[in-house]
Amino acid sequence: MSILKRVPWVSLALVLLSYSTLGWVISETRAPIFVWVVTVVAILLLIITLTAPWSKMTSYYSLFLQSNTRAFGVAVLAAFLFFIMIAWFRVFLDTLLIISATILVRIDFQRAGLKEGLAFSTASIFSLGGLALGALIYKFIYSQIPLT
Repeated sequence: MSILKRVPWVSLALVLLSYSTLGWVISETRAPIFVWVVTVVAILLLIITLTAPWSKMTSYYSLFLQSNTRAFGVAVLAAFLFFIMIAWFRVFLDTLLIISATILVRIDFQRAGLKEGLAFSTASIFSLGGLALGALIYKFIYSQIPLT
């Protein structure tokens, strides 16, 4: 079977669309370049986290829980993130959509039996491409319409 037939195109299209909405929102706020760099790094970290083998992930996560102090810090961080989730529910839903689409791509790549390197590179290309596409569409639409 050809590798092009095994690639999960529907899932990749969902990733492209969800990340393009993120690019649109960031462009709409006229964010500085620093925000774009942090967003790209966060996207790549998310994809690396999802494409790493589970045995490696469990060893990384066990580092956070080796002592009581670290476990307490993780619990405080989780409580803070829960507060942020409740306070900014709309942002949380958008973030959840992006993470869910990325997880779906990871599951489809794993089910298709494709290698982790291919899954990472393809998901990264579609994610960053969607981010850039959303920014370009925003700039194209609003550069055509004069603001009065």
